[in-house]
Amino acid sequence: MNNRLHGARTWTVLVAVMGALLGPLALAFDASAVDQQVSATLDRFYALNPQNKSLAQGAAGVLVFPSITKAGVGVGGEHGEGALLEGGKTVGYYSTSGASVGLTLGVSRHSEVILFKTKDALDKFVNSKNWSIGADASVAVVKTGAGGTYDTSTMSKPVLAFVFGEKGLMGDVSLAGGKISKIDAK
Repeated sequence: MNNRLHGARTWTVLVAVMGALLGPLALAFDASAVDQQVSATLDRFYALNPQNKSLAQGAAGVLVFPSITKAGVGVGGEHGEGALLEGGKTVGYYSTSGASVGLTLGVSRHSEVILFKTKDALDKFVNSKNWSIGADASVAVVKTGAGGTYDTSTMSKPVLAFVFGEKGLMGDVSLAGGKISKIDAK
């Protein structure tokens, strides 16, 4: 009886967590809200390290996800929406989504800024479908966070990914599982 009750509670929690995670997907996409969030996220990113603004200004493209939510109980998922900027102007909207099975428990949020340092790297991203950070060997996930110092080998990569502003009760902030897809923002 206890196992059956425990299983029912686990499924109830799982359904609630996944509903909270996937609920925003059902809402209409609001480009102006995303633009405001992207601007605020870039301001926070620039404030973390004096090098961040010059890195972003020198990049061919900057992909910003203001808030990516990860949640799970055994089965997990993540989702966030953001914008791709070229020359400081929004040129497209993107979502990142992923799922995992395993020892997942908790809910967390973080921001991501992905810098495409070369035009080739940017073109490869823009022309792909369901691009994934973990599948692209040319991506350097900055290990010291968005506020640390950057080593030469990291800076030599054509794509730099920064994670910052982690909040919540999930220790996993890896970038390997999420797929990034273009949003048709009509």
